[in-house]
Amino acid sequence: MEMLNLTQEWDKTFPKSEKVEHTKVCFENRYGITLAGDLYLPKNTEGKLPAIAVSGPFGAVKEQSSGLYAQTMAERGFVTLAFDPSFTGESGGQPRYTASPDINTEDFQSAVDFLCLHDRVDPERVGLIGICGWGGLALNAAAADTRVKATVASTMYDMSRINAKGYFDSEDSADARYKKLQDMNAQRLADRKSGHFARGGGVVDPLPQDAPFFVKDYYDYYKTKRGYHPRSLNSTDGWNITASLAYLNQPILQRVNEIRSAVLILHGEKAHSCYMGRDAYAHMVEGNPYASNKELMIIPGAVHTDLYDGGGKGAIPFDKLEEFFRLYLKD
Repeated sequence: MEMLNLTQEWDKTFPKSEKVEHTKVCFENRYGITLAGDLYLPKNTEGKLPAIAVSGPFGAVKEQSSGLYAQTMAERGFVTLAFDPSFTGESGGQPRYTASPDINTEDFQSAVDFLCLHDRVDPERVGLIGICGWGGLALNAAAADTRVKATVASTMYDMSRINAKGYFDSEDSADARYKKLQDMNAQRLADRKSGHFARGGGVVDPLPQDAPFFVKDYYDYYKTKRGYHPRSLNSTDGWNITASLAYLNQPILQRVNEIRSAVLILHGEKAHSCYMGRDAYAHMVEGNPYASNKELMIIPGAVHTDLYDGGGKGAIPFDKLEEFFRLYLKD
C-alpha cells in the first residue's frame, strides 16, 4: 500500500466534536490506489455498530461536507468513514485531479470493504452517504454492491447527465456532445505535448456580477471561510480539463431501478440541481418491485449548498438521516 502524507492536525471546516474519537486511516481500492479517510467512532460504546461510508461533494475533500456528515452521524451512534476519492485530496492515484465513473464507484465499494472488516463494525449493517456528485455515485455503488443496506443521496448530481447534457439539459444534442469531445481530445494532445495536465479552474473567482445563482451559491461555500479548503479542487484550481471525458459516454444510473436496498434522496426545494434528484428517484422506483423502501425528501426553501453544511439554518435533516439508518441498519 502506498505511504500517504497525511495531515495530523485538525484542519476541517467544522469544529471537532468531543463526542467521537477521530483517527486518520488508509485503505486500498481494487485498482491498487490508496485512499485517505477520517474514521469517526462514537465514544462510550461497545460491540459492533452500524457503519456509514461518506464522500462528496464532487471536487471537495473530507475536511468539508463529507466530514461534517460523518462526524455528526458518529455522534448519533454510527461508525463513519469520510474519505477522499482517488486522485484527490490526501488520497493517492495518478494523474492527480481526474475522475472516473468506474474508479469512483469502486472508491465507495472499497470503503465498504474497509468498514466490513473493521472490528467495531457489524458487516451486515453498512450504508452510504453521497453528497452532490457523489450522491449519484452512491446510487451507482448501491446498485452494484449487495452489502450496502441503506443509501442517502444528498443534493445529488448525476455526473454523467451533467457532462453529457449540460446544466438543465441545455446542451442535450449530438452536436454539442461532439464539440465537447473534440475539445477534450484536442486537450489530450496538448497535455501530452506539455507534459502536464492542464487544470480547468475551480469555482470562478472573482465572481462576475451577472453570474447565475447556482454559481453564486457555489462561490459562497467554496470561496469563503464558510467552506474553503486548500486541498479542495472547487476551492482552488479545479479538475483536469479532460477529467470528465469518461462521464460523457458512461451513464452511472443505468441500473438504479434494480436497487433492492433502502434509498433516501434528499434535495433542497430551491436547489438548481433538484431536477436530478427528482428524476433519479422517478427512475429508481419505475418498475422496481422493491420501491417501498425508497423515499424522496424535499427540504423547503433550501438551495444546493444548504445541504453541504446546513447553510446556517440547519437545513440538513440529521434527525431524518438517523431515523432512516436506524430503520434499515437495524440488527
